Amino acid sequence: MAAGGGGERAILVGLDLKTRSRANKGVPFSAEESLEELQTLAASAGAAVQESILQARPAPEAATLIGSGKVRELSDHVHLHEADMVLFDSELTPTQQRNLENALDCKVIDRTQLILDIFARRARTREGQLQVELAQLSYLLPRLTGRGAAMSRLGGGIGTRGPGETRLETDRRRIRGRIRKLEDDLESVRAGRGIQRKQRQSVPLATVALVGYTNAGKSTLFNRLTNAAVLVDAKMFATLDPTVRHITLPSKRRVLMSDTVGFIRNLPATLVKAFRATLEEVTEASLLLHVVDAASPYVEQHKAEVISVLHEIGAAAKTQILVLNKADLLPDGAAATRVPAEGGAGILAVSARTGAGIDLLMERIDQTLSLDPISHVRLRIPAAEGALIHRVHEQGRVDSIHYSDDTCEMEADVPESLLRRLHPFIAA
Repeated sequence: MAAGGGGERAILVGLDLKTRSRANKGVPFSAEESLEELQTLAASAGAAVQESILQARPAPEAATLIGSGKVRELSDHVHLHEADMVLFDSELTPTQQRNLENALDCKVIDRTQLILDIFARRARTREGQLQVELAQLSYLLPRLTGRGAAMSRLGGGIGTRGPGETRLETDRRRIRGRIRKLEDDLESVRAGRGIQRKQRQSVPLATVALVGYTNAGKSTLFNRLTNAAVLVDAKMFATLDPTVRHITLPSKRRVLMSDTVGFIRNLPATLVKAFRATLEEVTEASLLLHVVDAASPYVEQHKAEVISVLHEIGAAAKTQILVLNKADLLPDGAAATRVPAEGGAGILAVSARTGAGIDLLMERIDQTLSLDPISHVRLRIPAAEGALIHRVHEQGRVDSIHYSDDTCEMEADVPESLLRRLHPFIAA
């Protein structure tokens, strides 16, 4: 397959291993599917894909991954298309990358470096930029030895964003020092997040975190639920920096909702480590909304990859609601058959774009959250306590209300956080 475009000209290379199905936890991406995803990643990075090549082998070749014969064939394709780079759908060892660059005489980038590049484009906050730079330097450090001329010719473009070419040319000692500085800075960020989290926890507000495969529609759903204006883009990893907003549930309880970075197959370990502070928002959440693109042909694979990352960060045991998004793209009732309901708090089909199923989702969130539980009470509040009466209307659900003399009598469902303030006014 081939695709045009106005960016750097790229050739994609995938490896089809006979052992692939045994290595993917029983829900494998085929080599073709994986290469298709790499093309989407390349487009997100601004590359113009000229051709995709798939090499079948029983095992990777130590020196070049794909074998010397395929490298010679690939070199011909590079010259034919005047390609600027070759993107490999595997993580290359430093030796493989050096050998391939020497043989092909062009830039060679693996899947990990491509994802890091996209993250460098998407980072907007200072925290996000620190995290991306740490991940990039951790990835590049073992690849500095022996790259001499190759390092000096990095002049911009895909795979070179973030730290910058001058920093890439510094020696290993200086890079290690920079990595330590970044880790210290991010540890300060983590400490600051911990303080903010404790402040939030002093008031019993539950946190709901959106998780899911990249491009599953999490940001669109987040905007629908919170009336926020988070960037929505069909490109992968369009949203990188986390966003937290208040939402009001049908019971009038207020909770915090967090939008997080999308996961992807073989998410680089350097990114998981660097984004620890951000991913802690997931591990500390009371409830996870696992958002799946119901219209994707790879829904089961995407679901399995997200669960794998949740296991890696210690959040797999969290209560989850499986949200089948983009249900409007499927025939009526088809979404319910895409993924079986299993464990957690169930499964719901919604459309973040049209709003279908959103009310039911809000009710399910309300039913599932145990923090700040609702109690039914009878209250006798002095009429002069107008602000308190207003809070009952604002944060609770009033069933009946009656004014007599200087007293307001009401029956209402109120959350525990408000009930503490109302305790002196509870009627026998």
